[in-house]
Amino acid sequence: MAKRKGKGPTPKAEDRHWHGKRQKARAVKSAKRTGTSTVGPRGRAASAEPQRATRPAGARRANGEVPELVTGRNPVVEALRARVPGSALYVTSGTDERVRESIQLAADRGIPLLETGKNELDRLTDGAVHQGIALQVRPYRYAHPDDLLTGTSPLIVAVDGITDPRNLGAIVRSAAAFGASGVVVPERRAAGVNAGAWKASAGTLATLPVARATNLSRQLKAYQKAGCFVAGLDAAGGVTVADLEVASGPFVLVVGSEGKGLGRLVADTCDMLVTIPMPGRAESLNAGVAAGIALYEISRLRA
Repeated sequence: MAKRKGKGPTPKAEDRHWHGKRQKARAVKSAKRTGTSTVGPRGRAASAEPQRATRPAGARRANGEVPELVTGRNPVVEALRARVPGSALYVTSGTDERVRESIQLAADRGIPLLETGKNELDRLTDGAVHQGIALQVRPYRYAHPDDLLTGTSPLIVAVDGITDPRNLGAIVRSAAAFGASGVVVPERRAAGVNAGAWKASAGTLATLPVARATNLSRQLKAYQKAGCFVAGLDAAGGVTVADLEVASGPFVLVVGSEGKGLGRLVADTCDMLVTIPMPGRAESLNAGVAAGIALYEISRLRA
């Protein structure tokens, strides 16, 4: 039986000569309708994922590279009262008293005011409840861990496993109050400097540097090589903070989380584990409170 001669397999749409022009025309039409360009390189329609990735104003996280958005009337006015550094204030209307106060606070600090529509603010906030107002927070510029080795007898606070930015802000506030050179945080699985940390620090983040370490245990070893004594704050410590005479020299205090405490590798890296005596009924202290008590004792010893 003779084999029929056909035209071969049907080519895919993207392989046809007219496909690129059609996609480009659709993208241009969509851009005119929505005001958002959807055309990628070489005329291809951009996918949804890259489009989200190029919208820093709508990001909900502050990781040192992408701006954070604080949304809602109360959160925004509280952030501005706490002098959280903002780069723009988005407002749909100024009829609410809290919105008017936010506008005034932003104007006093030179933060640009951008009037926008509800649909645009929905897009910028990725659909979060914004109540017609959002504050874009400047990305925090972290210091290098080695930059904290200042003076002849630096005092550095390292945090391990702190995931609540309010605890981080409280630790920064205590570190600033008791003369620390700066605070070191892990790069992963830990709280970073965001609006919550700024508010809890009561503005001290503007004066005390915070550094990020890729590997905290490795950074602690680097501090040890630089001549620092590293002590971890732990309930199982054999020495009380008040008796830590070595703290008078170059010193690093490591504070763990309230629940898990110090990680195993971090605890093993420390030269010593120290504790805060608690004769009362509480089994543990909030990480921010514990850091404040320990830093007070350390500052007394260093004085």
